[in-house]
Amino acid sequence: MQLKYLKTLLTPQACAARVSCMAWAPNNTKLAVCTVDRVVLLYDEQGERRDKFSTKPQDSKYGKESYVVKDMAFSPDSTKIAIGQSDNIIFVYRIGEEWGQKKAICNKFVQTNAVTCLLWPEEHAIVYGLVDGKVRLANTQTNKSSTIYNTESVVVSLASNVSGKGFLSGHADGTVVRYFFDDEGSGDSQGKLLTHPCPPYALAWAANGIMVGGCDKKVVAYGREGHILQTFDYGRDRTEKEITVAASSPGGQSVVFGSFDRLRVFDWAPKRGMWDEAKPMEILNLYTITSLAWKKDGSRLCAGTLCGGVELFDCCLRRYIYKNKFEMTYVVLSQVIVRNLSTGTRVVLKSYYGYEIEEVKIMGKDRYLVAHTSDTLLLGDLLTNKLSEVGLQG
Repeated sequence: MQLKYLKTLLTPQACAARVSCMAWAPNNTKLAVCTVDRVVLLYDEQGERRDKFSTKPQDSKYGKESYVVKDMAFSPDSTKIAIGQSDNIIFVYRIGEEWGQKKAICNKFVQTNAVTCLLWPEEHAIVYGLVDGKVRLANTQTNKSSTIYNTESVVVSLASNVSGKGFLSGHADGTVVRYFFDDEGSGDSQGKLLTHPCPPYALAWAANGIMVGGCDKKVVAYGREGHILQTFDYGRDRTEKEITVAASSPGGQSVVFGSFDRLRVFDWAPKRGMWDEAKPMEILNLYTITSLAWKKDGSRLCAGTLCGGVELFDCCLRRYIYKNKFEMTYVVLSQVIVRNLSTGTRVVLKSYYGYEIEEVKIMGKDRYLVAHTSDTLLLGDLLTNKLSEVGLQG
């Protein structure tokens, strides 16, 4: 995975002005950025600011200085945003499908403690963690919330798996807990999975394991059942500071960690069965990276910083032009974005089994995609955007 700087979406300030959280919409059309002023800025996929709205305190009599926004997530249909706040509440805002539509609160979930982090993996289910160690579920259809499980330590991070059917919670005592809505036949266990040496603020659940970073300046790769696979230790590097945040690519083949002035990229090498670290991207005066957000098609990564800056990066393994009509972008080995240069339309061709896509051809008067991996054949219709993957026998 190669990161290439594209543009600055938000100019950093000369003081601390932390970007608290960011999120890409599942349909790839919107990026939401929450500033230190508790305002959510909305950008289009080209990185142009198109809209914004202000968040609200739980109780208006305490004013806007009474809380901070801790995390946010788009709904699966990309029309709503859930905002988790330190004043013990989650607001869900309806932002609509088009730019400029009126923003309105459609759900509110009052809590007994401050919200620390949240995910929105399924249609009506928002998963969130609290300061008291509880991991809870908010149902936007019934407007009710319930506790999934209790722990004795602050929830510092949440990470979903690639399918969204399971998630991890990281806690201040180093504990990482795994929970499934559906284990999809994996047979993997639920409950406490591992204990990391420090609070796992940088937590990612990739397709081939779990990666954790923190204040000890180490990145540790764990296997499916919590055993250590690899350790990357940067403690002897005097320029390295604590690792603050992590993001897994949508396909789970790459993980990016953010620290001070630095982004570290790790790619899964399927033939060797281990993680490879790419050359780190070092950006002078970027300062501490406080938030990362990966576009759902895997083609863009955004980094928010302690000084209020937001930087946009292009992500790809390789890119080439096919027949002078189509741009082929290999985001990861198992995923290719095919873009029609004349119309701008695109199709995300992906092996759902995680196999490396070896070759892509466009046939039938530039309508049909045909690609193959070592074990499957991928077919696509550019006109209807329908895709299939079938196994190759013998």
